[in-house]
Amino acid sequence: MFKQNFISRALLAALMFLPVVSSSLAQTSTQEPALDRTVQDTQLKWNPCPAFMPKGCVIALLHGDLAKENADVFFKMPAHSTIPTHSHTSAERIVVIAGELHVTYEGQQTSVIKPGTYAYGPAKRPHKVFCASAEDCVLFIAFESPVDAIPSKDAQ
Repeated sequence: MFKQNFISRALLAALMFLPVVSSSLAQTSTQEPALDRTVQDTQLKWNPCPAFMPKGCVIALLHGDLAKENADVFFKMPAHSTIPTHSHTSAERIVVIAGELHVTYEGQQTSVIKPGTYAYGPAKRPHKVFCASAEDCVLFIAFESPVDAIPSKDAQ
């Protein structure tokens, strides 16, 4: 009888504690604010791209930290400009927002990527990029690893 009564009280105490734990977990996961950004957002801080990229190339952090995993950025390069062969430590998940981009990954044919198109770039795969349009090329890029751009030896 004592054992059954003890188990019943322990179960009741656990059930009473459950809403406190689940409420605490819900608060933790919802404390990060939702956000949305457009390329024209005046709150974006556009920074220059690495020196080996064309003059006028800029990048804006949308979410995360460029030095940590899972950063999202807007990337803009001038019309008719070329980014020489380079690679990234991270894979890239890209959506073209504006312009026409020609991307050539080592060992593959050139891909023509237009607005609304998704593209995936494998980690450490050398590639070169050409903005073929009369307007600037604007991309959304999600990086898995910290953001970097490593020029190939012939790009320096």
